[in-house]
Amino acid sequence: MPINITMPALSPTMEEGNLSKWLVKEGDKVGPGDVIAEIETDKATMEVEAVDEGTVAKIVVPAGTEGVKVNALIAILADEGEDVKDAAASGGASAEAPKQAEAKADAPKSEPAKPQAEQPVADTPPAPSTPAPKAASGERIFASPLARRLAKDAGLDLSAVSGSGPHGRVVKADIEKAVSSGTGKAAAAAPQAAAAPAPAKGASDDAVLKLFEEGSYELLPHDGMRKTIASRLLESHQTVPAYFVSMDCEIDALLKLRAEINKSAPMRKTDKGDVPVFKLSVNDFVIKAMALALRDVPAANASWTSTARLMHKHSDVGVAVSIPDGLITPIIKKAEQKTLSIISNEMKDLARRARDKKLKPDEYQGGTTAVSNLGMFGVANFTSIINPPHASIVSIGAGVEKPVVKNGEIAIATVMTATFAFDHRVIDGALGAELAAAFKRHVENPMGMLV
Repeated sequence: MPINITMPALSPTMEEGNLSKWLVKEGDKVGPGDVIAEIETDKATMEVEAVDEGTVAKIVVPAGTEGVKVNALIAILADEGEDVKDAAASGGASAEAPKQAEAKADAPKSEPAKPQAEQPVADTPPAPSTPAPKAASGERIFASPLARRLAKDAGLDLSAVSGSGPHGRVVKADIEKAVSSGTGKAAAAAPQAAAAPAPAKGASDDAVLKLFEEGSYELLPHDGMRKTIASRLLESHQTVPAYFVSMDCEIDALLKLRAEINKSAPMRKTDKGDVPVFKLSVNDFVIKAMALALRDVPAANASWTSTARLMHKHSDVGVAVSIPDGLITPIIKKAEQKTLSIISNEMKDLARRARDKKLKPDEYQGGTTAVSNLGMFGVANFTSIINPPHASIVSIGAGVEKPVVKNGEIAIATVMTATFAFDHRVIDGALGAELAAAFKRHVENPMGMLV
């Protein structure tokens, strides 16, 4: 019997991926654990292993295909002793019958019409939970909660959007496609809001292009990473009630300790000669300081959900890493328990693999807080957008020599500004200030980070 190979879900949130490369060809024999393909998600390229033994009868989706939906058929294996041509001819069909039967089973059943008296009158206030939208025929439109909200924000009518999810379900990608192509018609205004002025909408893609002379620009299509960054940060900006706290930290003691530690680092022999086992950066101290601050103020080491706060037992610190035309946040897990040298080497490895798009999903998903450092670019201070499920992020500016008052006298100190963004649903103002003060205490007393 033919064995169908489908597009795997490589992370809990993955809806589609790019089939970047096949590592086998038709006629090759494979066994469980053999790497057969490379799948590119929005932020990583991952290898796919075979789970069954057989012969590759047919490659359904060619290498280089973008936007392949999760669970879509991508290849067919012929079982041991089975004719390869027969398997190739019947494999895809064998997968369709169960899907069609499942779709029919899940299709909404028609209900008898209720008496008119049971229907709410036009001026009845809406229920707290938004009911599922209906198509023109009266059938329910299946859509994810995120897709409903994005459609509402964009002024789209869900009945005009074609769903590409399971059983025609409308998902986030469908809304983004409708917005970019301008195909979704505007949703009708609710009766009680009919007299209110319509909210201002952004210009459509066509309207923007008309503002510029043809030939004076080039179009750079959004890749999966850019779309994900835009979607997640827009969602965060619209839903997270953030506030900001700035703290100036004197880092002369930290810079001195860093120089002494790096000078005394042991050496190891390599093909390029002797190199230090580790080389600490200021950012390594920042990561450790943030982890220890969350350890000291455990109430701030939390994430928001609609029913409860998640109180984390460890400080898993995400660190923003710039990669070509994008950004990713690999995570130093249990950073409060790790030495500065381990944090430094682990961060270098994560950053290198992030730029090569070789991170595993569990290496960049999750985390309890984040660090973003633009000090190396000479930026004095800035603010960052919180990346849920985090409830905080600290933005690190450059160390700058400034006059400060010490014991009633003016002195020169190297000052670094740390600006915190906090999710007010989780971290109230006083709690945020307490965490910022704990961070400052560790930065200005770096010797304590060594014990």
